[in-house]
Amino acid sequence: MNAEQLASLQPALSAWVQSFRPCFKRAVTFDYFQSYLLGLMADLRRKSVEPIALACGVAVRTLQEFLSMFAWDHVRLEKMLLHGVADRCPDGGIGVVDATGHPKQGDKTPGVQRQYCGESGKIENCVVAQHLLFTDNHAGNPFSCVLVSDLYLPQKWSADRERCERAGIGPELACRPKWQIALEQVKTALAGGVKLNWVVFDEEYGMVPAFWFALDEMGQRGVGEVPSNFRVWVKRPACRSAGHPCHAARRVDNLATHSPAFTSQPWKRRKVKDTTRGMLVWEYKAARVHLSDSSNPDHNVSVPTDRMYWLIVMRQPRTGEIKYVISNAGEATSVEELIRVLLSRWHVEKWFERAKQDAGLGAFEVRTYVSLIRHWLCVRLAMCFLSEQTSRLRGEKCADHLRAGRPGRRDAGHEDLAGGLEVMVTVDAAMCLSSTA
Repeated sequence: MNAEQLASLQPALSAWVQSFRPCFKRAVTFDYFQSYLLGLMADLRRKSVEPIALACGVAVRTLQEFLSMFAWDHVRLEKMLLHGVADRCPDGGIGVVDATGHPKQGDKTPGVQRQYCGESGKIENCVVAQHLLFTDNHAGNPFSCVLVSDLYLPQKWSADRERCERAGIGPELACRPKWQIALEQVKTALAGGVKLNWVVFDEEYGMVPAFWFALDEMGQRGVGEVPSNFRVWVKRPACRSAGHPCHAARRVDNLATHSPAFTSQPWKRRKVKDTTRGMLVWEYKAARVHLSDSSNPDHNVSVPTDRMYWLIVMRQPRTGEIKYVISNAGEATSVEELIRVLLSRWHVEKWFERAKQDAGLGAFEVRTYVSLIRHWLCVRLAMCFLSEQTSRLRGEKCADHLRAGRPGRRDAGHEDLAGGLEVMVTVDAAMCLSSTA
C-alpha cells in the first residue's frame, strides 16, 4: 500500500467514526471512544487500557472508566453496526458461529474459570466468548465482520449471584449452552436487517438436534459438522420398538462405511483451491437422511424427523481427514454448494487470529461485564473498519510494500496518538486481512 492509499484512510476513518456520534451524549466521552479505537488499530505491542491511554495522552483511570462507567449507548452502537453491514451487503452472506477462549489469571474477570480454551487447546483459566461472524465469502476480496459477541457464563458463576453482582452481571444473564447463545445471535443479526443466506458451524453446535430444529423454525439454512457418533436414519424404520437395535438410528460413520446409500456411490471430487503443495481436493458422498427427534414428550424413544436433511461424508485424500456434515437445505441444493459454504468457516478462524494479534481482542484487563462487552464491541468496530478498507484497497498494494521491520518503526512505550483523529493505522494493520484472500 502506497502513501496515497494510506492517507485515504484518514477521511474514511473520520466519517465512519462520526456516524456513531449519536450514541454518545457528551463530546468528551466520544473523544475517549475515538482514542480507544485508534489505540486498538495503532502499532502498539499491547492493546490493553494502560498502553492505549499512555499513547493517547489520557489518564489510565479515565479510560478504564470510559469502558466501565461512562454513559454511552453500546447497545445502540451495536445495532448501528448491524445496519451498516446490512446496507453494505444487501444480497446477504454467510454467518459463522464459533467460540473462542482468552487465557486469564485471577478470579475477578467476568466468566473466568478453569474450562476448555480453544486458543491453547487445553483446560485452563480463561474467559470464553461466543461470536457470530458475517462474511460475503468473496473468492478474491472477502469482507468479514463479527456482528455479535456474548460472554459464555459458566454454571459456577451463574449459581453464585453475589459474585455476579460484584462483576456487574445482572440476573437476566445465566449459564446457557453455546448453541442457545448462537441461536439468539442469529436472531439478533436477522432483526438488525442482516441477511444470512447460510449459517455455518462446527460439531459442537451441529451435534445438538434441537439446534437444527430451531434453525428450521426460523427458516434459516445451515451447514454444520457433526461427530462420527451422530445418529440418523437413511430411511424410516418399518415399525417403532423401544430399545430394539434393528429400528434404532445409526451412527454416521457406520452408515458411510456400510449403508448402500453410500457404498453404492463412487467418491466425487471437489477442487477447493490451489496451494503451494498443489490443488487442495476433497472427495465426498451424500445422501438424504432423517435426524433423531426426542423432543416430543409423547415419545418415550427417539423417532425420525419428517423432514429430511443432507448427510455429506467428506474425505481429504492427502491427509485422510474425514468430516461428517449435515445440512437442512432442500433436496435440489447442489452438494458442491454445501461444501463451498461449509469451507467458509476459515474466515472466523482468520478473524480470531487477526483480532487477537492486531486489535487486542484478548487484551482486556477488566472486572465488570459492561467493560468486557464494550471492549469486544470496540475491537469488532476496529476490525470492521480494517476489513472494509482492506477490501477497498486490496489489489492496489505497491510492489515495494514493507511489513515488519520497516524503517522508522518505534518501540512500544514511545508511541504518541495525541493530537486529534490522525491515521494511526499501520501498514501492517491496514493490510492485515490481505492474506485471507
